[in-house]
Amino acid sequence: MSTLERAPEASGAPLSEFNPLDRQTQACPYPFYKTMRSECPVFQAPQTGMYYVTKYEDIRFIKRNPQLFSSNMVPTDRAGLTEAQKKHAEVFAKYGWSHVQALQRTDPPAHDRWRKLIDRTFTATRVNGMKDYVDEMVHELIDAFIDNGECEFVHDFCIPLPCKVIADQLGLPRDEYLSLKAWSDAMLTPGGLMATDEEIVQCAYTEVEAQHFFYKVFEDRRKNPKDDIMSALVNTRFEGEEPLSMHELQNMMNQLITGGNETTTSALAHAMWNLLKNPEQMAKLRADRSLVKNFVEETLRYETPVLGLFRKATQDVELRDVTIPKDGIIFMAYGAANRDEEKFDDGEEFDVSRKNAGAQIAFGMGAHFCPGAMLARREIYSAFEIILDRMEDIQLARPLNEFTHDPSIFLHQLTELPITFKKA
Repeated sequence: MSTLERAPEASGAPLSEFNPLDRQTQACPYPFYKTMRSECPVFQAPQTGMYYVTKYEDIRFIKRNPQLFSSNMVPTDRAGLTEAQKKHAEVFAKYGWSHVQALQRTDPPAHDRWRKLIDRTFTATRVNGMKDYVDEMVHELIDAFIDNGECEFVHDFCIPLPCKVIADQLGLPRDEYLSLKAWSDAMLTPGGLMATDEEIVQCAYTEVEAQHFFYKVFEDRRKNPKDDIMSALVNTRFEGEEPLSMHELQNMMNQLITGGNETTTSALAHAMWNLLKNPEQMAKLRADRSLVKNFVEETLRYETPVLGLFRKATQDVELRDVTIPKDGIIFMAYGAANRDEEKFDDGEEFDVSRKNAGAQIAFGMGAHFCPGAMLARREIYSAFEIILDRMEDIQLARPLNEFTHDPSIFLHQLTELPITFKKA
């Protein structure tokens, strides 16, 4: 099958063939998700033991009941860790700052402290005021390849745009964006369950490198505060609360860096990918530019950047007649819920004019709704407004490699997207 032909997503696939550790499944899990929704909405994957929850309303229920489904995934028994996981933790204990639970890894009411701090930095006023700045960044990146008539869209555009933006917002040197990306990958890779033991340990050393870089920045911002997120994290005080410890600051950085680039990079790449696979939708978008904002929402729905996130059952709990045992790991399959037929008519179809595309849950919902969602939307919207102005006749330059996506059970990132185009 050509890399631009439609995958058989509209029909389901037998669950006996579902393997979340298989890279082709990771690239296109949607036929399996469709079968799960209709036959087994809460499905335990035998390879990992995780319970896949695939219906929109069931994920909403999980999100609304943190007393039953906890975000704190720290094992209660260290004996349950693999040798690689133990070595990973030892690297931080010896050379850096050990992981502690912060922000997305905590439950209310403890989560409220972190959320209050981060909401003070990612305000609507701040993001709305960034339009000209983001537009300028988009133009700068396109200027670098527009005269060539071709580019590798993921590495030439999708990675540097959010990485450079988050670097600026954190008060870090913009030209360090490749280091930022490498650090982010090291922070996320172990959770994807696809790394070797050696890679898991190496990820710890790479993250410790990032920690020591951030330590110097934090210490500088204590003495010389600036108008950036790093200064806010170090110096903001709430009445009756202690300042963040270095362990807490480091773990906040872990989440801000990974959340600040990974999802946006994926969404940018898949936005282009979706238009290439659906040229009639590209034509519709060019003909009616008022659809661009809705196109962003439809992209987030149709190719969800994070296929799902995890929760841990705090007690035996029944969901859809399936008993999930205490400490059972739940995979909230956002990618499945965002195509749920009970929420989205013809959910397997990509439609830039879909009326309820904004109901997608790519950024989560409730207390743990992604604080950077507004910024991500701003970047994607600016990117395609300008791309449609400056690039015409966009085509896939060549067939993609066999494995179209990076290996991960929960992230959804294209490895490459080589394109050709005409300068408008």
